[in-house]
Amino acid sequence: MSKLMIAAFGDSLTVGFQSPTRDEPWYRETPYTEFLKEKMGGKADFVVSGVSGELTEDMLRRYDRDVVSIKPDYVIILGGTNDLGWSVELGAIMSHLYYMYKTALDAGIIPVAVTVPSLRGYDPLIAPRVELNNMIKENATKLNIPFADYFTASCETPVQRLAIEYSNDGLHLSTKGYELLADVIYNDVFSKIIL
Repeated sequence: MSKLMIAAFGDSLTVGFQSPTRDEPWYRETPYTEFLKEKMGGKADFVVSGVSGELTEDMLRRYDRDVVSIKPDYVIILGGTNDLGWSVELGAIMSHLYYMYKTALDAGIIPVAVTVPSLRGYDPLIAPRVELNNMIKENATKLNIPFADYFTASCETPVQRLAIEYSNDGLHLSTKGYELLADVIYNDVFSKIIL
């Protein structure tokens, strides 16, 4: 069987951006796709299409060019974190994500819906994340598409903050955080596919 082509589409969490720290003051990228590729055992090729700082509205503008036109077998869609930071209405964020899911399906591409992670350092912004993630899950169920719940896997219960080992700055992920993201996507989605 030929290899799967999987597009990873999103913002800095898809790029694999890591904030500099005192121990590692240089810029670093560790995209989760590198870890996911290993887990897939060479049975998939990845196209990484992440742009740091993008809102879901920005993602829509390049979606046809960067995803639909290349016709991957799957597209992993992770967006909404920046929207939440800019207080974009939850309905608008979900509308953009839903459009991406539906457009992929219409093009014969299987979309993978991924929940946005929590954060550390500003608890009032956790509740909107929970609400958005519930909407992502509901829409994935409605469309019968694969769903990966990164939020639940990476947060501390019961406070629902992003666990400290998964982030250097409370917002972006650490290497461990990106490794976990790959684990969740693999376990929730790709481990169930017979290659």
